[in-house]
Amino acid sequence: MNGRSDAQQPPGPRLSRDFPGSRIPGDWSHPCWDGYRGMLRRLDLASFPTPAQLSGLLTHGTVSGGGAPLRFVPAGTLPGSEYERRIFETGEVSTRENNWHDLFNALAWCRLPRLKAALNAVHYRHLDQERDGRRGPRRDALTLLDESGALLVSRNRGLLHALARRDWRTAFVDLRRSWRSETRIVVCGHALLEKYLEPWKSITAHTLLLNIDAPPVSIEGPDFTGRLDALLGERLREPGLCDRPGDLSPVPLAGIPGWWRAGAQDAAFYGDGSVFRAPPVAFVPAPVHRLESIGPAPAACG
Repeated sequence: MNGRSDAQQPPGPRLSRDFPGSRIPGDWSHPCWDGYRGMLRRLDLASFPTPAQLSGLLTHGTVSGGGAPLRFVPAGTLPGSEYERRIFETGEVSTRENNWHDLFNALAWCRLPRLKAALNAVHYRHLDQERDGRRGPRRDALTLLDESGALLVSRNRGLLHALARRDWRTAFVDLRRSWRSETRIVVCGHALLEKYLEPWKSITAHTLLLNIDAPPVSIEGPDFTGRLDALLGERLREPGLCDRPGDLSPVPLAGIPGWWRAGAQDAAFYGDGSVFRAPPVAFVPAPVHRLESIGPAPAACG
């Protein structure tokens, strides 16, 4: 589901890698780190950040889906319990130490607290409705968004529909200018962030395609992510936006202008069918959702 072919398999995951500067990307300038860069620079990079240090990055007033004050707690200190239930009821996010995956989960909570709380609330609501430990389609979709997701907001509806149809040439080449002036992508999947420690060409995001009819400043403004977080934090608590995995559109991120730095994004690059795959025969494009407006970001608590 992540679009990685056997020929492109990177080395196996190393989830407890040391954190000295030699293990960090040369810098945090890649666009995937937008919105996370400042937090990463605030952390003590001489050693792997502790759950307590990660908790220090949270905006005052951040709560779980059940309204409990949020904090990151070492996984080894917690009794065995359902992950989402514990977050919802106590605000304690089980966080494995020396673990990149959980570090990026914490940063996603810090950047998108209302969206993450909404996901937690929906998971909790469905815990007692499922049988044999099987998630339903809505929880499957929200898990994909949480792990490998991105929010793709554009004023250009044609660009969004091209992505939904997997018409890669139109989306990445013909409409290239729209990526600079009319489109924003917000990475929310913590597993997706982890992949960018050692990126490869076929990294694919499961994206919510969101169309907004608003002046460019609404997308380019510094408070855009906070406003988007507040809106989706409300919308995702109810059905209609991300109800099944098919509501998320796979997007090979290397195709976005400026997202692939290991070579030219030329005709040969976009002609790589192992990355920019043709849609299957029986294919229903993911929906493009209309956002009527993105209001002002809520004031920070405290």
